[in-house]
Amino acid sequence: MKWFSAALRQAGAGLRLLLALTVLTGVVYPLAVWGVSRLPGLHDRAEGSIVSVDGQAVGSREIGVDLTASDPAHDPWFHTRPSALAADPLGPGDPSTSGGSNLAADNPKLAELVRERKTAIAAREGVSPDRVPADAVTASASGLDPDISPAYAYLQVPRVARVNGLTEQQVRRIVDERVRGRALGVLGEPAVGVLDLNLAVHRLTHP
Repeated sequence: MKWFSAALRQAGAGLRLLLALTVLTGVVYPLAVWGVSRLPGLHDRAEGSIVSVDGQAVGSREIGVDLTASDPAHDPWFHTRPSALAADPLGPGDPSTSGGSNLAADNPKLAELVRERKTAIAAREGVSPDRVPADAVTASASGLDPDISPAYAYLQVPRVARVNGLTEQQVRRIVDERVRGRALGVLGEPAVGVLDLNLAVHRLTHP
């Protein structure tokens, strides 16, 4: 019966370990993570960085949503980077789906897609294709980048101003005030949030 007693001891030890790990990883750890998310400065990020206007959610600072103009010939919006998962070269993408194209830089399909995007953006903004910045024609790894380069934002200023009945100086000031520099002065590149730009334009046109 020694083998039976040994089996009982091992089963008991295994059961105790199972219960301890269940409590630790299934109760204590989730509660600790939830508690940290309640700390000041982290709560909004933990809840999705939702942006609200007049009590209604209008988007997230962490998820780029490219607005579609009802009349493409009179497009009042600043636009995000393209999504690799969009049906059309410029999108809009589906914010519920995230992913890159996984195409190499020398892939002919990607090269053709970049040319299509450059031609479309140049036509939309009324500029020559060589003025279109790189981030305007390349998708981010997630396809949901909420930010664009200052160069791409400034490229869109004349169109946004014209369609919304604003001066270029007014719209350029909106961009100027929202450009963020490199993190710690050296990390990343300067960027500007598209949602913030569109909300600022909306506030000017709907006082």
